[in-house]
Amino acid sequence: MRILVIFAHPVAESFNGALFRLTVETLGRCHDVRAIDLNADGFDPRMSREERLNYHEAGEERGELNPYIAQLRWAEAVIFCFPVWSYGVPAILKGFFDRTMGPDIAFTLQDGTVRPKLTNIRLVGAVTTYGQSRWAVRWLGDLPRAQITRFFTWFCGRGTRTLYLAQYNMNVSTARSRERFLKRVERRLGRL
Repeated sequence: MRILVIFAHPVAESFNGALFRLTVETLGRCHDVRAIDLNADGFDPRMSREERLNYHEAGEERGELNPYIAQLRWAEAVIFCFPVWSYGVPAILKGFFDRTMGPDIAFTLQDGTVRPKLTNIRLVGAVTTYGQSRWAVRWLGDLPRAQITRFFTWFCGRGTRTLYLAQYNMNVSTARSRERFLKRVERRLGRL
C-alpha cells in the first residue's frame, strides 16, 4: 500500500517526533511510505487574500501547494501524526486542511452537487497525543478525532477505513505509559 505520513509538530525531538519516526519506520517495513514534515518544510498555514478570492476558480494549479496535492493523489492511505493543543489540531495542520481540501483538489462541485475527489485514499488515520483525559476530551466534543475520521474521510468517499491511536493524559504521563503507547502504535501499524 502507498502510505503518506504527515507530521505536524515543531519539535522533531518531542514524543510526537518519536511517534512520527516510529510510524514511518513501522509502515515502511511492508509498505511504500512517503513522509511530510509540515514544520520542516516551512508550510505556510495561512490562506492569502488572493487564494481565498480565487478559491472556487483556481482549478488544479495551486502553486506552492502542488507538491502536497501530488502526494495526496499518490497515496492510498494517509496517517497524520500530531499533538492536540487547546483541544484542536495544531494551526499548521488546520491550515493544511484549509489550503489543500479545496475544490478541484479534494472535491468537485457541479450544479450544487459535491463529490469527493481523493477516492484513491482508502484509509485515513492518526497517531496523536492529548494533554487531558479521554473523558475531558470527549466532553468537549473531540474535534481532532472528527477532523480526521469524519472531515478528511469525507473527501475520500464511502468505505474509507479509519484508524485513530491516541495517548491521553500526556500532561501527567510517565516514561512507562509513553513506552506502552509506543509499543501499541508499533503493534497496530504493523498489522496494516
